[in-house]
Amino acid sequence: MVERGYAEATPIQAAVIPAILGGRDVWGSAPTGSGKTVAFVLPILQRLAGTARERGRFARVLVLVPTRELAAQIGDVFRDAGRYLPEPALKTLVVYGGVSINPQMMALGGGADILVATPGRLLDLIGHHAVSLSAVGTLVLDEADRLFALGFADELARVVGLLPKRRQTLFFSATFPPAVGSLAESLLREPLRIEMVASAADAPDILQRAIEVDGPQRTQLLRNLIEFHSWSRVLVFVATKYATEHVAEKLRRAGLAAIALHGDLSQGARMGALADFKASRVRVLVATDVAARGIDIEELPVVVNYDLPRSAVDYQHRIGRTGRAGARGEAVSFISVETEAHFRLIEKRHRCSIPREQIAGFEPLETEVPLGAGTGGVKGKRKSKKDKLREAAARAAGIG
Repeated sequence: MVERGYAEATPIQAAVIPAILGGRDVWGSAPTGSGKTVAFVLPILQRLAGTARERGRFARVLVLVPTRELAAQIGDVFRDAGRYLPEPALKTLVVYGGVSINPQMMALGGGADILVATPGRLLDLIGHHAVSLSAVGTLVLDEADRLFALGFADELARVVGLLPKRRQTLFFSATFPPAVGSLAESLLREPLRIEMVASAADAPDILQRAIEVDGPQRTQLLRNLIEFHSWSRVLVFVATKYATEHVAEKLRRAGLAAIALHGDLSQGARMGALADFKASRVRVLVATDVAARGIDIEELPVVVNYDLPRSAVDYQHRIGRTGRAGARGEAVSFISVETEAHFRLIEKRHRCSIPREQIAGFEPLETEVPLGAGTGGVKGKRKSKKDKLREAAARAAGIG
Protein backbone atom coordinates (compact mmCIF):
# COMPACT_ATOMS: atom_id res chain seq x y z
CA MET A 1 0.00 0.00 0.00
CA VAL A 2 2.88 2.34 -0.74
CA GLU A 3 0.65 4.38 -3.06
CA ARG A 4 -1.51 5.24 -0.03
CA GLY A 5 1.46 6.48 1.96
CA TYR A 6 2.25 3.32 3.96
CA ALA A 7 5.78 2.09 3.26
CA GLU A 8 5.56 -0.02 6.43
CA ALA A 9 2.81 -1.00 8.86
CA THR A 10 1.53 1.71 11.19
CA PRO A 11 1.09 0.79 14.88
CA ILE A 12 -2.65 0.11 14.50
CA GLN A 13 -1.99 -2.05 11.43
CA ALA A 14 0.77 -4.03 13.16
CA ALA A 15 -1.51 -4.69 16.13
CA VAL A 16 -4.77 -5.45 14.32
CA ILE A 17 -3.83 -7.35 11.15
CA PRO A 18 -2.54 -10.54 12.86
CA ALA A 19 -5.63 -10.65 15.10
CA ILE A 20 -8.03 -10.34 12.15
CA LEU A 21 -6.11 -12.99 10.19
CA GLY A 22 -6.43 -15.25 13.22
CA GLY A 23 -10.20 -14.80 13.28
CA ARG A 24 -10.39 -12.77 16.50
CA ASP A 25 -12.88 -10.04 17.23
CA VAL A 26 -11.32 -6.59 17.54
CA TRP A 27 -12.34 -3.52 19.54
CA GLY A 28 -10.18 -0.69 18.25
CA SER A 29 -9.60 3.00 18.67
CA ALA A 30 -6.92 4.97 16.83
CA PRO A 31 -6.20 8.60 15.97
CA THR A 32 -7.30 10.11 12.67
CA GLY A 33 -4.88 9.32 9.84
CA SER A 34 -3.42 6.26 11.59
CA GLY A 35 -4.17 3.81 8.77
CA LYS A 36 -7.11 2.11 10.46
CA THR A 37 -9.04 1.41 7.23
CA VAL A 38 -6.10 -0.42 5.67
CA ALA A 39 -5.72 -2.32 8.96
CA PHE A 40 -9.01 -4.15 8.39
CA VAL A 41 -9.10 -4.11 4.56
CA LEU A 42 -5.88 -6.07 3.97
CA PRO A 43 -6.55 -9.04 6.27
CA ILE A 44 -10.17 -9.30 5.11
CA LEU A 45 -9.02 -9.49 1.50
CA GLN A 46 -6.37 -12.08 2.37
CA ARG A 47 -8.91 -14.28 4.15
CA LEU A 48 -11.35 -14.09 1.22
CA ALA A 49 -8.77 -14.62 -1.52
CA GLY A 50 -9.05 -17.96 -3.26
CA THR A 51 -12.42 -18.83 -1.72
CA ALA A 52 -15.79 -18.72 -3.45
CA ARG A 53 -19.00 -17.14 -2.22
CA GLU A 54 -22.30 -18.98 -2.17
CA ARG A 55 -24.54 -18.64 -5.19
CA GLY A 56 -27.36 -16.21 -4.62
CA ARG A 57 -27.84 -12.76 -3.14
CA PHE A 58 -25.44 -13.20 -0.24
CA ALA A 59 -22.68 -11.01 1.20
CA ARG A 60 -19.62 -12.50 2.88
CA VAL A 61 -18.31 -9.34 4.58
CA LEU A 62 -20.48 -6.44 5.73
CA VAL A 63 -18.96 -3.03 6.53
CA LEU A 64 -21.40 -0.58 8.16
CA VAL A 65 -20.53 3.14 8.13
CA PRO A 66 -22.38 6.36 9.01
CA THR A 67 -22.00 8.40 5.81
CA ARG A 68 -22.10 7.97 2.05
CA GLU A 69 -18.71 9.59 1.59
CA LEU A 70 -17.03 7.21 4.01
CA ALA A 71 -18.74 4.25 2.35
CA ALA A 72 -17.43 5.28 -1.06
CA GLN A 73 -13.95 5.83 0.29
CA ILE A 74 -13.75 2.44 2.01
CA GLY A 75 -15.05 0.79 -1.16
CA ASP A 76 -12.21 2.43 -3.09
CA VAL A 77 -9.63 1.08 -0.62
CA PHE A 78 -11.02 -2.46 -0.99
CA ARG A 79 -10.93 -2.22 -4.78
CA ASP A 80 -7.44 -0.69 -4.90
CA ALA A 81 -5.94 -3.32 -2.62
CA GLY A 82 -7.92 -6.11 -4.30
CA ARG A 83 -6.18 -5.46 -7.61
CA TYR A 84 -3.15 -7.33 -6.31
CA LEU A 85 -5.05 -10.53 -5.54
CA PRO A 86 -5.04 -13.51 -7.90
CA GLU A 87 -8.13 -14.32 -9.95
CA PRO A 88 -11.00 -14.65 -9.49
CA ALA A 89 -11.45 -11.02 -8.52
CA LEU A 90 -13.44 -10.25 -5.39
CA LYS A 91 -16.69 -8.33 -5.84
CA THR A 92 -16.98 -5.19 -3.72
CA LEU A 93 -20.23 -3.22 -3.72
CA VAL A 94 -21.00 0.09 -2.02
CA VAL A 95 -24.62 1.00 -1.24
CA TYR A 96 -26.06 4.14 0.35
CA GLY A 97 -29.14 6.31 0.24
CA GLY A 98 -29.72 9.49 -1.73
CA VAL A 99 -29.54 7.69 -5.09
CA SER A 100 -31.84 5.32 -6.95
CA ILE A 101 -32.10 1.90 -5.33
CA ASN A 102 -32.71 0.04 -8.60
CA PRO A 103 -29.07 -0.03 -9.87
CA GLN A 104 -27.95 -1.23 -6.44
CA MET A 105 -30.53 -4.02 -6.50
CA MET A 106 -29.32 -5.09 -9.95
CA ALA A 107 -25.66 -4.96 -8.88
CA LEU A 108 -26.45 -7.28 -5.96
CA GLY A 109 -27.58 -10.00 -8.35
CA GLY A 110 -25.21 -12.86 -7.65
CA GLY A 111 -24.31 -11.38 -4.28
CA ALA A 112 -21.07 -9.69 -3.20
CA ASP A 113 -17.90 -10.67 -1.43
CA ILE A 114 -17.70 -7.31 0.38
CA LEU A 115 -20.70 -5.06 0.95
CA VAL A 116 -20.03 -1.55 2.30
CA ALA A 117 -23.28 0.09 3.36
CA THR A 118 -25.04 2.76 5.34
CA PRO A 119 -27.67 1.20 7.63
CA GLY A 120 -30.80 2.78 6.18
CA ARG A 121 -30.14 1.79 2.58
CA LEU A 122 -29.04 -1.69 3.62
CA LEU A 123 -32.38 -2.27 5.36
CA ASP A 124 -34.19 -0.98 2.28
CA LEU A 125 -32.35 -3.52 0.12
CA ILE A 126 -33.10 -6.31 2.59
CA GLY A 127 -36.77 -5.30 2.50
CA HIS A 128 -36.70 -5.64 -1.30
CA HIS A 129 -35.10 -9.12 -0.94
CA ALA A 130 -32.07 -7.82 -2.85
CA VAL A 131 -29.55 -9.18 -0.36
CA SER A 132 -29.36 -11.65 2.51
CA LEU A 133 -27.06 -11.31 5.52
CA SER A 134 -27.27 -14.99 6.48
CA ALA A 135 -23.81 -15.77 5.04
CA VAL A 136 -21.92 -12.81 6.56
CA GLY A 137 -18.75 -14.13 8.18
CA THR A 138 -17.24 -10.77 9.13
CA LEU A 139 -18.99 -7.62 10.34
CA VAL A 140 -17.10 -4.32 10.46
CA LEU A 141 -18.58 -1.36 12.32
CA ASP A 142 -16.54 1.72 11.41
CA GLU A 143 -16.99 5.12 13.10
CA ALA A 144 -19.41 3.47 15.53
CA ASP A 145 -19.77 6.61 17.63
CA ARG A 146 -20.93 8.56 14.57
CA LEU A 147 -23.46 5.84 13.75
CA PHE A 148 -25.03 6.52 17.15
CA ALA A 149 -24.67 10.30 16.89
CA LEU A 150 -26.51 10.28 13.56
CA GLY A 151 -29.43 8.30 15.01
CA PHE A 152 -28.74 4.84 13.58
CA ALA A 153 -29.13 2.91 16.85
CA ASP A 154 -32.44 1.27 15.88
CA GLU A 155 -31.21 0.43 12.37
CA LEU A 156 -28.04 -1.11 13.83
CA ALA A 157 -30.08 -3.32 16.14
CA ARG A 158 -32.22 -4.54 13.23
CA VAL A 159 -29.18 -5.31 11.06
CA VAL A 160 -27.37 -7.16 13.86
CA GLY A 161 -30.49 -9.26 14.43
CA LEU A 162 -30.25 -10.53 10.84
CA LEU A 163 -26.60 -11.62 11.09
CA PRO A 164 -25.34 -15.13 11.94
CA LYS A 165 -24.47 -15.62 15.59
CA ARG A 166 -21.11 -17.14 14.67
CA ARG A 167 -19.10 -14.46 12.92
CA GLN A 168 -16.09 -12.23 13.34
CA THR A 169 -16.84 -8.67 14.46
CA LEU A 170 -14.46 -5.74 14.05
CA PHE A 171 -15.53 -2.65 15.98
CA PHE A 172 -13.85 0.72 15.50
CA SER A 173 -14.79 3.98 17.19
CA ALA A 174 -12.97 7.24 17.87
CA THR A 175 -14.81 7.74 21.16
CA PHE A 176 -16.71 5.37 23.45
CA PRO A 177 -19.75 7.00 25.06
CA PRO A 178 -21.84 4.60 27.20
CA ALA A 179 -24.20 3.50 24.39
CA VAL A 180 -21.29 2.67 22.08
CA GLY A 181 -19.44 0.78 24.81
CA SER A 182 -22.56 -1.24 25.62
CA LEU A 183 -23.02 -2.15 21.96
CA ALA A 184 -19.40 -3.27 21.67
CA GLU A 185 -19.71 -5.48 24.73
CA SER A 186 -22.88 -7.09 23.38
CA LEU A 187 -21.38 -7.81 19.93
CA LEU A 188 -17.83 -8.89 20.64
CA ARG A 189 -16.50 -12.23 21.87
CA GLU A 190 -13.23 -12.05 23.79
CA PRO A 191 -11.97 -9.24 21.57
CA LEU A 192 -8.47 -7.96 21.18
CA ARG A 193 -8.83 -4.42 22.51
CA ILE A 194 -6.54 -1.87 20.89
CA GLU A 195 -6.41 1.77 21.90
CA MET A 196 -3.81 3.80 20.09
CA VAL A 197 -3.07 7.19 21.61
CA ALA A 198 -1.01 9.53 19.48
CA SER A 199 2.33 10.26 21.10
CA ALA A 200 4.25 13.44 20.44
CA ALA A 201 6.42 11.56 17.97
CA ASP A 202 3.47 9.96 16.16
CA ALA A 203 1.17 13.00 16.14
CA PRO A 204 0.43 14.48 12.71
CA ASP A 205 2.63 17.42 11.74
CA ILE A 206 -0.06 20.10 11.87
CA LEU A 207 0.60 23.77 12.56
CA GLN A 208 -2.41 24.98 14.56
CA ARG A 209 -3.27 28.67 14.42
CA ALA A 210 -5.98 30.74 16.13
CA ILE A 211 -6.77 34.07 14.49
CA GLU A 212 -8.90 36.64 16.30
CA VAL A 213 -11.45 38.30 14.04
CA ASP A 214 -14.95 39.75 14.28
CA GLY A 215 -17.61 37.46 12.84
CA PRO A 216 -18.63 39.68 9.89
CA GLN A 217 -14.99 39.91 8.73
CA ARG A 218 -14.34 36.17 8.48
CA THR A 219 -15.08 35.72 4.79
CA GLN A 220 -12.87 38.61 3.75
CA LEU A 221 -10.11 37.35 6.03
CA LEU A 222 -10.45 33.87 4.55
CA ARG A 223 -10.05 35.27 1.04
CA ASN A 224 -7.04 37.31 2.17
CA LEU A 225 -5.32 34.26 3.70
CA ILE A 226 -5.93 32.08 0.65
CA GLU A 227 -4.44 34.64 -1.70
CA PHE A 228 -1.58 35.76 0.59
CA HIS A 229 -0.41 32.20 1.32
CA SER A 230 -1.23 30.90 -2.19
CA TRP A 231 -3.01 27.90 -0.69
CA SER A 232 -3.65 25.45 -3.51
CA ARG A 233 -6.66 23.82 -1.80
CA VAL A 234 -8.55 24.74 1.37
CA LEU A 235 -11.18 22.77 3.29
CA VAL A 236 -13.39 25.24 5.20
CA PHE A 237 -15.71 24.03 7.95
CA VAL A 238 -18.87 25.98 8.80
CA ALA A 239 -21.72 25.30 11.20
CA THR A 240 -24.77 25.15 8.91
CA LYS A 241 -25.88 24.05 5.46
CA TYR A 242 -26.92 27.62 4.66
CA ALA A 243 -23.45 28.90 5.57
CA THR A 244 -21.78 26.50 3.12
CA GLU A 245 -23.69 27.99 0.19
CA HIS A 246 -23.40 31.57 1.50
CA VAL A 247 -19.63 31.48 2.06
CA ALA A 248 -18.95 29.58 -1.17
CA GLU A 249 -20.97 32.12 -3.17
CA LYS A 250 -19.08 35.04 -1.61
CA LEU A 251 -15.77 33.43 -2.48
CA ARG A 252 -16.88 32.79 -6.05
CA ARG A 253 -17.86 36.45 -6.41
CA ALA A 254 -14.33 37.30 -5.27
CA GLY A 255 -12.90 35.19 -8.06
CA LEU A 256 -12.06 32.00 -6.10
CA ALA A 257 -13.28 28.62 -7.35
CA ALA A 258 -15.37 27.39 -4.41
CA ILE A 259 -18.05 24.76 -3.91
CA ALA A 260 -20.36 23.77 -1.05
CA LEU A 261 -20.74 20.31 0.52
CA HIS A 262 -23.61 19.49 2.89
CA GLY A 263 -26.20 16.84 3.62
CA ASP A 264 -29.06 18.37 1.62
CA LEU A 265 -27.21 17.94 -1.67
CA SER A 266 -28.01 14.93 -3.83
CA GLN A 267 -25.52 12.12 -3.61
CA GLY A 268 -24.33 12.87 -7.13
CA ALA A 269 -23.70 16.50 -6.20
CA ARG A 270 -21.86 15.50 -3.00
CA MET A 271 -19.60 13.04 -4.77
CA GLY A 272 -19.05 15.51 -7.60
CA ALA A 273 -18.01 18.25 -5.17
CA LEU A 274 -15.50 15.94 -3.49
CA ALA A 275 -14.16 14.72 -6.83
CA ASP A 276 -13.70 18.29 -8.10
CA PHE A 277 -11.89 19.26 -4.91
CA LYS A 278 -9.63 16.20 -4.88
CA ALA A 279 -8.75 16.83 -8.54
CA SER A 280 -8.03 20.54 -7.80
CA ARG A 281 -10.77 21.67 -10.19
CA VAL A 282 -12.02 23.82 -7.32
CA ARG A 283 -9.77 25.52 -4.81
CA VAL A 284 -12.07 25.83 -1.79
CA LEU A 285 -14.50 23.26 -0.39
CA VAL A 286 -16.91 24.75 2.16
CA ALA A 287 -18.43 21.95 4.22
CA THR A 288 -20.43 21.06 7.28
CA ASP A 289 -19.16 18.27 9.52
CA VAL A 290 -20.28 15.76 6.90
CA ALA A 291 -16.64 15.99 5.73
CA ALA A 292 -15.01 15.86 9.16
CA ARG A 293 -14.85 12.09 9.59
CA GLY A 294 -13.27 9.51 7.36
CA ILE A 295 -12.75 11.61 4.24
CA ASP A 296 -9.22 11.13 2.94
CA ILE A 297 -7.99 13.98 0.76
CA GLU A 298 -4.40 13.43 -0.28
CA GLU A 299 -1.94 16.24 0.37
CA LEU A 300 -4.53 18.70 1.65
CA PRO A 301 -2.41 21.66 2.82
CA VAL A 302 -4.85 23.51 5.08
CA VAL A 303 -8.11 23.27 7.02
CA VAL A 304 -9.97 26.35 8.23
CA ASN A 305 -12.49 26.36 11.09
CA TYR A 306 -14.63 29.26 9.88
CA ASP A 307 -17.06 28.21 12.63
CA LEU A 308 -15.81 26.18 15.58
CA PRO A 309 -17.24 22.66 15.94
CA ARG A 310 -20.04 22.27 18.47
CA SER A 311 -18.22 19.37 20.09
CA ALA A 312 -14.63 19.68 21.26
CA VAL A 313 -14.09 16.08 20.13
CA ASP A 314 -14.86 17.02 16.52
CA TYR A 315 -12.07 19.59 16.47
CA GLN A 316 -9.47 16.83 16.16
CA HIS A 317 -11.42 15.09 13.43
CA ARG A 318 -11.68 18.30 11.43
CA ILE A 319 -8.03 19.25 11.56
CA GLY A 320 -7.08 15.62 10.94
CA ARG A 321 -8.09 16.06 7.29
CA THR A 322 -4.67 17.69 6.81
CA GLY A 323 -1.22 16.47 7.86
CA ARG A 324 -1.94 12.92 6.73
CA ALA A 325 0.50 10.13 5.80
CA GLY A 326 3.49 12.07 7.12
CA ALA A 327 2.77 15.30 5.22
CA ARG A 328 2.83 18.69 6.96
CA GLY A 329 -0.47 20.47 7.34
CA GLU A 330 -1.96 23.66 8.72
CA ALA A 331 -5.19 24.18 10.67
CA VAL A 332 -6.56 27.71 11.15
CA SER A 333 -9.41 28.57 13.53
CA PHE A 334 -11.25 31.90 13.49
CA ILE A 335 -11.89 33.12 17.03
CA SER A 336 -14.28 35.91 17.96
CA VAL A 337 -15.13 37.35 21.35
CA GLU A 338 -18.26 35.17 21.29
CA THR A 339 -16.37 31.91 20.66
CA GLU A 340 -13.23 32.52 22.73
CA ALA A 341 -14.56 30.63 25.76
CA HIS A 342 -15.49 27.62 23.64
CA PHE A 343 -12.08 27.57 22.00
CA ARG A 344 -10.45 27.59 25.44
CA LEU A 345 -12.55 24.50 26.22
CA ILE A 346 -11.27 22.85 23.03
CA GLU A 347 -7.69 23.64 24.06
CA LYS A 348 -8.32 22.18 27.53
CA ARG A 349 -9.84 18.99 26.15
CA HIS A 350 -6.94 18.49 23.74
CA ARG A 351 -4.29 19.62 26.23
CA CYS A 352 -2.86 22.31 24.00
CA SER A 353 -2.43 26.06 24.03
CA ILE A 354 -2.56 27.87 20.69
CA PRO A 355 -1.26 31.47 20.59
CA ARG A 356 -3.80 34.02 19.39
CA GLU A 357 -2.92 36.00 16.26
CA GLN A 358 -4.27 39.12 14.64
CA ILE A 359 -3.95 39.94 10.95
CA ALA A 360 -3.31 43.55 9.93
CA GLY A 361 -6.50 45.10 8.62
CA PHE A 362 -8.68 42.49 10.34
CA GLU A 363 -8.06 43.29 14.01
CA PRO A 364 -11.25 42.62 16.02
CA LEU A 365 -13.16 45.67 17.21
CA GLU A 366 -15.62 43.82 19.46
CA THR A 367 -14.35 43.40 23.02
CA GLU A 368 -17.51 42.15 24.74
CA VAL A 369 -20.16 39.64 23.73
CA PRO A 370 -23.12 41.71 22.43
CA LEU A 371 -26.28 41.53 24.54
CA GLY A 372 -28.51 38.82 23.11
CA ALA A 373 -25.83 37.48 20.74
CA GLY A 374 -26.31 33.92 19.51
CA THR A 375 -23.96 31.14 20.41
CA GLY A 376 -22.85 30.55 16.82
CA GLY A 377 -23.54 26.86 17.17
CA VAL A 378 -21.28 26.44 20.18
CA LYS A 379 -22.32 23.53 22.35
CA GLY A 380 -23.08 24.18 25.97
CA LYS A 381 -23.24 27.98 25.71
CA ARG A 382 -26.98 28.59 25.86
CA LYS A 383 -28.37 31.52 27.76
CA SER A 384 -29.32 30.83 31.34
CA LYS A 385 -32.75 31.66 32.74
CA LYS A 386 -31.19 34.56 34.65
CA ASP A 387 -29.70 35.96 31.44
CA LYS A 388 -33.08 35.81 29.73
CA LEU A 389 -34.75 37.58 32.67
CA ARG A 390 -32.09 40.33 32.62
CA GLU A 391 -32.63 40.86 28.88
CA ALA A 392 -36.40 41.03 29.34
CA ALA A 393 -35.98 43.57 32.15
CA ALA A 394 -33.61 45.65 30.00
CA ARG A 395 -36.10 45.68 27.12
CA ALA A 396 -38.93 46.67 29.46
CA ALA A 397 -36.81 49.55 30.76
CA GLY A 398 -36.09 50.71 27.22
CA ILE A 399 -32.39 49.84 27.36
CA GLY A 400 -30.78 48.85 24.03
